[in-house]
Amino acid sequence: MAELPHRSIYLASGSPRRRELLEQIGISYRTVVVDIDETPLPYEQPAAYAARLALAKARAGWDLVAARHNTVEPIPVLGADTAVVLDGVILGKPRDRGEGLAMLAALSGREHQVMSAVALVAGDREAVRVQESWVRFRALTRVEREAYWDTGEPADKAGAYGIQGRAAVFIAGLEGSYSGVMGLPLFETAELLREFGISIL
Repeated sequence: MAELPHRSIYLASGSPRRRELLEQIGISYRTVVVDIDETPLPYEQPAAYAARLALAKARAGWDLVAARHNTVEPIPVLGADTAVVLDGVILGKPRDRGEGLAMLAALSGREHQVMSAVALVAGDREAVRVQESWVRFRALTRVEREAYWDTGEPADKAGAYGIQGRAAVFIAGLEGSYSGVMGLPLFETAELLREFGISIL
């Protein structure tokens, strides 16, 4: 197997947004697709949920890389998870149009939290960080909610919206990390990478 370049990791995610964010900070990567159960545990707090899934993805990615190549390369595997939270309830990806429209209606004119976790695993060494942001939506009309759903953008996104897409026009305020709301908090990611010996600059 060809050696990965300096400042490289494996990314245990198929998210194009996370790939774009890693490219933004100059990190080379190879993707490894993992499949884990994302069902929240009973009474699990949103921050703990996001951290658990991010770490589970990174661990699963590490195991896949090791099994695939019959060896373990000293290259960290990154996992990430983002939870949209309204009134303490985690809003996952909408199962259908009705649920997506209901999520958008619930977020309309309200402030909600976004918990974005990032984890790195390299053998027995692992670490995780969670970043919390607050996002405030302006009031949305029914016509706007339906038109936004019909773009197809919300269907595969937690909370039924993507801040980096057309939903940007709904955002009246943001306190925290824009990249975190997108799906990968870059400050925390850079801190973890430095801890694992990968410098951004």
